[in-house]
Amino acid sequence: MIQQSILFYQKRVSQLQQLDFIPLLLLRLYLTPVMMQAGWTKLQNFDSTLSWFANPDWGLGLPAPALMLSLVILLELGGGLALLFGLFTRLTAFGLSITMLVAMLTVHAKNGWLAIADASSWLADGTIFTNEAVMAVPDKLAKANEILQQQPDYDWLISSGKLVVLNNGIEFAATYFVMLLLLVIYGSGRWLSLDYWLSRRVIRVLTAEEVES
Repeated sequence: MIQQSILFYQKRVSQLQQLDFIPLLLLRLYLTPVMMQAGWTKLQNFDSTLSWFANPDWGLGLPAPALMLSLVILLELGGGLALLFGLFTRLTAFGLSITMLVAMLTVHAKNGWLAIADASSWLADGTIFTNEAVMAVPDKLAKANEILQQQPDYDWLISSGKLVVLNNGIEFAATYFVMLLLLVIYGSGRWLSLDYWLSRRVIRVLTAEEVES
């Protein structure tokens, strides 16, 4: 009985592995608008983003900031499009994962883990991610709501959802980094990517050349 159960399980796993291209496709489709929006935002706000890249006091203080910013924009816009079609996926995902890693270390790490400030989270208090700014958020939100409640259109102001404070921690960048790392390791997947069909074409050409030689 146990042996039959194990064999049954292994057979189901083998069948599921035939669908491995689906999660890889979904990763690409999810990451495409995220990366392209990031690049588009930087392009639309080029001057202010350039100042942030260049300034060593309140920005990143990067060398050759105009070149670095242009490369990041090109990578995010072009890379997002490449992910959509599954073209050069491993190289693209590797480049984008580096930008996420740099963003985590230089921009978000000082704010802890949480992207949205939540003082009740165990990730905000009593751990290595403790952030005093997050712990002060409840009082700030209470004061903001008190002020807003005095407005005649208060119900309209909160109709789209409750007020939150953007903490800008590493949560989102870390999530994207892990997703991109999966594409670096596993590629774009079969059937629904240009990489798959190009690789098949290359293999056929190389095989034909070996036969002729």
